[in-house]
Parts: sequence; C-alpha cells; structure tokens
Amino acid sequence: MYKATANLVLPTTIIGSLPRPAWYTVNLGNKSFLEAMVNSRFREQYTDALSVYLRDQETAGLDICTDGDCRFDEEVGGQSWTSYPPKHMSGFDSDTVALPGSGGGTAFPRGHILHDYVEAKIFPSIVGPVGRGKLQYVELWKAAQRLTRKPVKFGTITPELLAFAVGDKHYKSVADRIMALSDAFNAELHALADAGCPVIQMEEPQIHLVAVRGLMDDVINPQFMLKVFNNTVRGLRKKTEVWCHSCWGNPSQQRMFAKVQSYAPALEVMSQVDADVITFETCSSGGIDLPAIGKHIKQQKVGIGVIDHHTLQVERPEEVAALIRRALEHIPAERLVICSDCGMGREGMSRRHAQYKMVSLVLGTNMVRKDLGLPEAQCLAADRRYSLVT
Repeated sequence: MYKATANLVLPTTIIGSLPRPAWYTVNLGNKSFLEAMVNSRFREQYTDALSVYLRDQETAGLDICTDGDCRFDEEVGGQSWTSYPPKHMSGFDSDTVALPGSGGGTAFPRGHILHDYVEAKIFPSIVGPVGRGKLQYVELWKAAQRLTRKPVKFGTITPELLAFAVGDKHYKSVADRIMALSDAFNAELHALADAGCPVIQMEEPQIHLVAVRGLMDDVINPQFMLKVFNNTVRGLRKKTEVWCHSCWGNPSQQRMFAKVQSYAPALEVMSQVDADVITFETCSSGGIDLPAIGKHIKQQKVGIGVIDHHTLQVERPEEVAALIRRALEHIPAERLVICSDCGMGREGMSRRHAQYKMVSLVLGTNMVRKDLGLPEAQCLAADRRYSLVT
C-alpha cells in the first residue's frame, strides 16, 4: 500500500542510519527502550539525538525521514544493527553467547579493519522458542514520528541475517530457526503497521548476496531467501508501505567486496518480493545495473542510490542529477525513488559529511524535477537568504 510515496514523483529519502553525535554517549544495552526512557539522562540524550537527525533531514529537504537508527549502541562496525533484536527478543540468553565467527558469514584476515568487525560478533544464543519480547518497534517509531510532520520510515534487519549470526541451542535446523525468527518479526511489524507507521523497511534480504556468491543448498539459495522475505512481511502491504532494501554492505563504511558486484543474477527472484519499493545500491557501482533493473523490476517502485555511503567525498548535485537521468531511461519517473546507497552512520562518517550528502541528494533531484516541470523541494541548507556569507 503506497502511503509515504503516494502521489509523489521522485520522492527523496536516505536508507536509515546517520552518524552518532559526539555528545550522545548513552547506550541502550539489554534494557528495553521503555525501561531506558525512564532514566532522565537517557531520555534527554535520545530525544535530542532524534531531534538532530530529523531536523538535519528536514533542513536538507528530504520527503521521507528516518530515525537515524537512534536506538543502536556504539558498537564496532555497527554491529548493533544485528545485535539489537537478540538482546530484546524472547528466547535468547545473554549469558549464553555465540563467539566471534561461530555464526558464519564473511571472514576477513587479521590486519584488515573488518577483522575487528568479525571479532565484535558476540551475540546472545537461542535457548528457547523465539518471540517478539521487548523489541518495542512501535514505541521507537512513535518517539521519532511525534517530532516531525514528515513520514518516518522504520527499518529492521531481516531474520535470515540474524539467524546466521547467533548461536542456537533450541531449533533443530537453520531453516527452522530462520522461519521462527521470521514469524516473530512478522508479529512485531504488524503491531508497528497497526500503530500507523507509514513505511516499514526490511534491510538486506540475502537474495542478491546468495545469488552473486553462487551459493546453493537446501537453505542458502535465492528461492528460500524469497520465501523468508515474503513470510516476514505477509499481510503488511494491506496496512502500510513495505520497502525491500538491498546493498553490498557497509560496516565501518567499508566495501565488503574487492570488485563491484552486479545485481543481475538475482533480479528475476527479487522481482517477486512482496514489497512496494525495492532499493538498490547504484551510486557506488556507477549505475551499471540500471538497464537490468528496469527490465526486471516492473511491479514495484525502484529506489536508486545516488549517494555513496563508503566515501567522504560529497557528491555534486550535477552528479546526482546525471545518475537520476540515466535511471529515467529505464524506469519511469512515477516508479522512481531517490535515496542513498545505504546508511551513513556505521562509524566512518562525520555528521557534516552526511548532512551535505543529503543536501546534494535533494539539490540534484530538484534539477531533474525542474526538467520535468515538477515542484522542487525546499532545501533550507542551500537557501541563499540564510547564508552567513553574502
């Protein structure tokens, strides 16, 4: 159900995370969000950080905002993206941990910055049936949405990525573990949709990563990953707008692959996800997959990344506009969403860099809007009336 992007042509947003303010020093840990908000210092810092994230997005002129992943703790490589659910869902034991590397995944050699990321993979283990527990996605979204009139998109990791990371002393198979987590997420996301959240974003279904690596067994294959995604979001599109976010990874703003990867092997399966919008990392790849994306993705709207989250170089608006124009050769404007490749808050980027990347995203989109005779977004950050230099 199109809600946030309904009646908008070339709507703009970021994928999710933003760099953490230096003064935002509190961490949630194993406490539930509501328990933490009882503490006056946590409440003040959390609410202030949310306000900063939302105001920066509004000042840039984005159409759809996020909470900047404000709930996540300061963990190496942004591991809190993965560790938040097992620290707050039922069925996990924080005293029974999965040691680094025991959950599988990509390994990096000693001496590589991402080896720290591997060493930081210490998560609770499953010891009983998993459930929603104290995820409290509803309360997290409300805390952000009540601070802005713009729609706030709420994102969460997908169940298969979580299943691959944690230890398990309960389920008999990986497939059983994944589907149990999928069912628990579905229940939580329905509560979020019922509360009024306008966009729910599922982050990193493994369809494209499994396909590009050529992995194929009973569980790790594109068709099973498709089944997991559609089960996790089942029924949601009757209530809210569902996004499927895909990229090639960005812990500590690092590339996970030595060479540029292509979505081509996965697009036929990705076209079957039960989502309203599918996002693709296209800026860092130079837009190599735009023709194939346009050919295969016909039902959903397409979010193209026009901002590279790996680099501190701020894209010029002209570069953003050029990439959008290339996308329009293959995807109609009515089905095009403009976003960043991925999140910008995984350790390596300053708040100022992220702010001006968002500004450039909007200014570049405005150039194309002007070409098409569409209304341009107000970008206060670039308004000459408020410049400190005349």
